[in-house]
Amino acid sequence: MDYGNSIKKWEEFNVGDSTKYAKTITSADIVIWCGLTGDMNPIHLDREYSRKTQFKDIIVPGIYVLGFISATLGKILGSIYASQTVRFTKPVYVNDTISAESTIIDKLENKRMLKLHTRCANQNEETVLDGEALLYIPRP
Repeated sequence: MDYGNSIKKWEEFNVGDSTKYAKTITSADIVIWCGLTGDMNPIHLDREYSRKTQFKDIIVPGIYVLGFISATLGKILGSIYASQTVRFTKPVYVNDTISAESTIIDKLENKRMLKLHTRCANQNEETVLDGEALLYIPRP
C-alpha cells in the first residue's frame, strides 16, 4: 500500500494538533469484542446479572473504549504507539456514542516522541476515559 505524502514529517507536528474518532457502540460490538478477547465477564454480557450491580445495566469493556484512542493515533500514519496511561472515569453503556480525541501536548525532540492528552467522552460530553499517550515518530 502506498501512503504517499500522507505520512507526516517530524517538523509538521505541532503542540495543539489533535485527531478524533467517534462511534456509537452496539450490543453486537460488545459480543464480538468479548468473543475475540475471551473477556466473558457477565457485567459485559448478561443483562440480568448486570441489573443487580451498581451499574444497573451491561457496561462496555473499558479496554474496548480505550481502543478508540488507538483509532485516533492510527491516523498518524507511520507512528508507533509507545505507551498509555488511562483512568476510566465513568461507565459506558450500549448505544452510547463515544468521541475520542488525542491532542499533542508536548514534543520530546531528543526522543522523537509526541506526548498526547487522550480523552473519550459520551454523547453528553461527560468524560469516560482520560489519560496520556506517547507516540514515537520514526525517521523516514
